[in-house]
Amino acid sequence: MTRTRTLASALLATTLTAGLSTSALAAADPVKIGLMLPFSGIYAQLGEAGRDGLKLALKQNAAELDGVTFEYIALDTEAKPARAPELASSLLNQHNADFIVGPVHSGVAMGMIKMLRGKDTIMIIPNAGSAAATGPLCAPNIFRTSFSSWQPSYPMGQVALDKGYKKVYAISWNYGMGRESLDAFEESFTAGGGEIVEKVLLPFPSTNFQSHVSDIAATNPDAVFTFFAGGGAIKFVKDYDAMGLRGKIPLLGSGFLTEGTLEAQGPAAEGVMTTLHYAEQLDVPANQAFREAFNTEYGHYPDIYAVQGYDAGLAIANTIEKLNGDITDKQAVISTMEKLTIDSPRGEFTFSKAHNPIQNIYLREVKDGVNVVQSIAAKSLEDPARGCKL
Repeated sequence: MTRTRTLASALLATTLTAGLSTSALAAADPVKIGLMLPFSGIYAQLGEAGRDGLKLALKQNAAELDGVTFEYIALDTEAKPARAPELASSLLNQHNADFIVGPVHSGVAMGMIKMLRGKDTIMIIPNAGSAAATGPLCAPNIFRTSFSSWQPSYPMGQVALDKGYKKVYAISWNYGMGRESLDAFEESFTAGGGEIVEKVLLPFPSTNFQSHVSDIAATNPDAVFTFFAGGGAIKFVKDYDAMGLRGKIPLLGSGFLTEGTLEAQGPAAEGVMTTLHYAEQLDVPANQAFREAFNTEYGHYPDIYAVQGYDAGLAIANTIEKLNGDITDKQAVISTMEKLTIDSPRGEFTFSKAHNPIQNIYLREVKDGVNVVQSIAAKSLEDPARGCKL
């Protein structure tokens, strides 16, 4: 089988041309948007949510774009880092994409950056939180509309201190997002005098939590801080409750602990406190309008992954509008995009010098099966972008 056929058969390569106004017959070439997201496998729902959010933003801004059309080239990453360079190369060199949006998985992001860093296209990361993307591997043409792994976890250290917790047990998976999340919490917590009494890193994606939950009970810390997501988050919270620790030892986490997992966690999640840059019931005008528009368009309400994709779409639309549809000068595109203020469902944000969102991080507590916002844990938090040379 040839390389071309392998790419075609394995990557879900679909090219769709979408007109965004009644003047869609404009002579200008369409703006090409490459989508490098997971459309199959365990992260398929996340990829679809990001894609749908992006397309909604561009559709909503059609009137301001004066007939600009978009061509989407969607490649399925399957969340496999080894395939990222080839897929990114295809979008860059074969399809000549103006913007490449992706990925979900941080390992895939590293492969994409290897291929796209410093090239004549704009990469927008709608989820992957790897610190390196806006740290040592930052580049003028790389933007992120989600978060760095540091951002959701760092503020929880101060939250724990404010609640009087002195000794915290920290646990996560031993991979990038897990390690970086625990390190961020530890940075702020220990700076204020707190102590990490135990730091446990489990093989990814192990969910054999029982012995570790038993160890937590025996250690009896003031609180527990964790990063788990998806199925791991569901299992950990339920095991924690089954051991009788809920209500006895407060459970704190990066917001993904209870993001998209609450229905499966059920009553076991009640009282869990997390920090994140979004909550479904966030009282922001743009959020209410976005949620209703998304539900009307797709028949269900959006999650955080849809928000981050939506904001990638807003970044593209707002940049094109400010440049009157002319994106031929990529330096002008970069200069314009980095000055934007995005009116996001999470609240307004701007880009840091490293092109990471400067955004509010909210303290949320699960009440009656909902992440209820308690306060702003950190206002306009900027990632330190350690190692970035921009």
